[in-house]
Amino acid sequence: MKKIAIVTGASSGMGRDFALNLLDYIKADEIWVLARRIQKLKALAAEIEEKRGVHTRAIEIDLSGRSGVSAFATLLECERILDQASGGFEICLLVNNAGFGTYGTFEETEIQKELDMVDLNVTSLTGITGYALPYMKEGSILINTASLASFLPLGNFAVYGATKAYVLSFTMALAAELKEKGIKVCALCPGPVSTEFANVASNGSRKNVKNGADCQKVVKHCLKNAVRGRKYALYLWKWKGKAFLSRFVDRYLGAWFTFKYCKRPNGKNGVV
Repeated sequence: MKKIAIVTGASSGMGRDFALNLLDYIKADEIWVLARRIQKLKALAAEIEEKRGVHTRAIEIDLSGRSGVSAFATLLECERILDQASGGFEICLLVNNAGFGTYGTFEETEIQKELDMVDLNVTSLTGITGYALPYMKEGSILINTASLASFLPLGNFAVYGATKAYVLSFTMALAAELKEKGIKVCALCPGPVSTEFANVASNGSRKNVKNGADCQKVVKHCLKNAVRGRKYALYLWKWKGKAFLSRFVDRYLGAWFTFKYCKRPNGKNGVV
C-alpha cells in the first residue's frame, strides 16, 4: 500500500520546511504539497525529488471554506479510484498548515477578511482532517498548526487567536479519540517564526516577523515531537513558559493587556 505525506500551505514558510524535512522522520512513497501558488509548489517539488528521490506532487488548490474541503475530498477520491488496482493508499502524515492572520482590532479589520480567516483556519482544517482520517492507519501522524496565541485571548489579534484556540482544542480532543487506533496527533504552537506571516497580517506594513525563530528549527522540533507521540510542540523555552503561565492569567486581563501594550501595524492607519 502506497504511503502518502500531505502538507497544506506548502508554498512558503513552515509548510515548505515541513515538506523539505519530513523524510528525515518518516517513510513516505509520495509527498503532496498543496497551496494556491503553483510555481512555488513546482519548484519545491522539483527540489524534493532532486534531493530525496521521492515523487512529489505539486497540487494547486484553494482549500478555503467548504468549497476547499470539497476539492480536497475529490482529490482523495480520485486517488482512491486510481490506486484500487495497486492496493490503495494510506496517509502516513497530514500537516494542516494552511492558514493566515490579521493584525489590528476587530472593529478596524475588514470583516470579510476575518471571515475568510475563519473559513481557512477552522472550517478547512476541520474538513480536511475529517476526509483524511479514513485513510490514516496505525502509525499515521496528524499535525495541526495552532499557535502560542491559542492559549490566551489576544487584543489586536482577536479572531486569529480564537481560530487557533479552536485548533488546539480540536487537536487535543482528536489525540484522545485516536489514541486507541495508534494515530499520533500533535499541535504545533509556535510564537513568532520567520515566515511571510507578518507581511500578510499587516497588509505589507511589516515585512518580517519581529524576533522570529528559525523556521526550519521549529518544524524539525515539531516533527521529532510528533513521531515520539507528544501532543504539543513548543520549540523555545520562553514559549513553553508563556503557555504554562497562561493558566494563571485571567482571560480578560490577558486580552486587555495585549490590546493596550502589544500593538501591531495593520497597513491602514499605522500601529493599532
